[in-house]
Order: sequence, then C-alpha cells, then structure tokens
Amino acid sequence: MELGISTFVETTPDVNTGITISHAERLRQVVEEMILADQVGLDVYGIGEHHRPDFAASSPAVVLAAAATQTTRIRLTSAVTILSSTDPVRVFQDFATVDGLSNGRAEIMVGRGSFLESFPLFGCDLNDYEELFDEKLDLLLQIQKSEKVSWSGKHRPAIHELGIYPRPVQEHLPVWIGSAGSPESAVRAGKMGLPFVLAIIGPVKPLDYASQAELYKKAAAEAGHDVNRLTIASHSHGFIAKEQKQAIETFFPSTFARTNVRAKEKGAPPYTRANYDAACSPEGALYVGDPETVAQKIIELRKHVGVKRFMLHMPHGTMPHEEVMEAIRLFGTEVAPRVREEVARWEQNQG
Repeated sequence: MELGISTFVETTPDVNTGITISHAERLRQVVEEMILADQVGLDVYGIGEHHRPDFAASSPAVVLAAAATQTTRIRLTSAVTILSSTDPVRVFQDFATVDGLSNGRAEIMVGRGSFLESFPLFGCDLNDYEELFDEKLDLLLQIQKSEKVSWSGKHRPAIHELGIYPRPVQEHLPVWIGSAGSPESAVRAGKMGLPFVLAIIGPVKPLDYASQAELYKKAAAEAGHDVNRLTIASHSHGFIAKEQKQAIETFFPSTFARTNVRAKEKGAPPYTRANYDAACSPEGALYVGDPETVAQKIIELRKHVGVKRFMLHMPHGTMPHEEVMEAIRLFGTEVAPRVREEVARWEQNQG
C-alpha cells in the first residue's frame, strides 16, 4: 500500500487574516513539504496543473524538479497534467528530466481537465475536448515506448522518425490516467492497461467506487491485460491532527471557503457545515481526523475498493504552512505505519 500527498498549490485568501500568499512563497513552501514527506517515509507526492490566480503550479514538472535532488525515495508525479491542452513531446521531456534528476522517481498522471482555463490559453478548442485527449495520449504512450517516433494526428504536426530526449532512467516512465469518476474513464484506462487514479471528492461515499474499480478490471481483462499487474489509486481531500476534534475544526474554514468558491463558479448549491460533517463521517469522502481515524478509513478503502495507492489532498484552500507540515509528519509517522501493518496482515489472510 503506497501513501502520499497531492496538492494544487493553492494561493487563496487566508480565512483568518484575509491575506493572500504570493505564488513564489507558496511554491517554496511546497518544496519544503515534499522534502518532509520524503523524510517521514511517504511514497509519493503529486502536484496538479492549473492556470488561474488561486493556484501557483502551472508547471508541475518544474516544481517537482525543485525537490528531485533534495529527496531520496519519494516518487514525484503530476496530479494531473492537463494533456489535452499541452504538447505530449514537451510533457515527456519535462518528466524525463525530473526522472533523471531524481534517479528514476518521476511519474506522469494525465487527465482531460476539469478546470478549463488552459484550453483558450494554449489555443485549444473545447469542442475537441475528448478528441484532443485521446490523440495526445496516443502520442505520449508512443514516446514512452520508443526513443524514435513516427506519428500523425489531427491536432498536432506529424513526427517522422524523430528522437525524443532526454530518455528517462526508468525503462518506461509511468503514465497514469486520472479520473473524476466517470465510468467511461475507468473503461478507457482498463482497455489501455494503464494504472488508474480515482478522484474521490464531493458528496460521495468512497466505498461506492468499488463499481468503478470493477469496470476498470473488467475492461482490462477483456483487452487481454494482466489485471494483477495493474494498480488503482485514489486521492481525497483531508487533514490530520493529534486529536479528532482539532483536525475537524482546523480543516473546516478553508474547506468551507474554497468549496463555496467552486460551488458559485459551477452554479452548484452552497456548501454547508452539515455537508462538511457528513463528509467527515466514517462513510464520507473527507479523510479528516486523528491518525487512527484516518488510517481506518484508508484501510477500508483498500479492502473494499482495491486501492493500492492513496493520496491525501491537502491543503484545501490556504492553510498555515506549519499546520500542513505537522499533518504531513503525522501522516508519515503515525498513519502510514498503521495502514501498512493492517493491510499487510489482511492481504496475508486473503492468501
């Protein structure tokens, strides 16, 4: 069971002071968070791509590279790279560079993009939303498999026997498919035999995602892939503190503010304290609490959905850097050992 952190590198106004941290300061904080995550034994750190003022990481690979030589074991991934609106050649080159700097610890998590700011920014037509992703993923996977590539498509100039450099340390730089939970994404990832990441967020019950996992496995098996060699991961918002009540009350203000910003943008109903408390319950999608509570929720997700990698997404909105660092420390030193021990025991009993 792999455990790690994902973040969008938020720069929203602090709910207590009203001050908005600069992009530069938040980026430096994130490098410190990656270094700490590595030191406390977490397995992976992911950074999401966005192109708007309330997020600082428009180039996840650059941020990951800043920590690549200051860490020793943690895997470094995007979460996600919006492949539809960028060039697959450049994506591969950027992450192959991170792979070299980290001596083989880079990964790429690609998605179609639930935030759409990058499409007009890079001259992509939203009418081509699905087609862009499929075509560019095809090119990325060809580059992953071969040093020299010949390829042609509709939305990018053709390539004829051109080499793509640098090559990564890993024989095949891992490419994951990220999904907000659509059945179509699960089937697509399964058919292609790619590792699959579920974003388990919002007013959902995480264990209900077992159906997505089954769709993924079924599609993979029907396409001739060895299901036992494929991995399902998830990421969910959350926060850890020494005491249960402390964690819940600390995480609420920024989550309430951030979620209501998105609700207004999407025309969704306002987010309430009742919504938050329900999500913090044992059945809810927020992994918030003391180390034992968070560990047990992750263990249940592993047992019932089959997730073999869990990424705790934090902060959600701007939180004090010291609180985030303490939550990372608790995740690595207290949550992770509980989860790994129980999952190992459970797997042994499964035979």
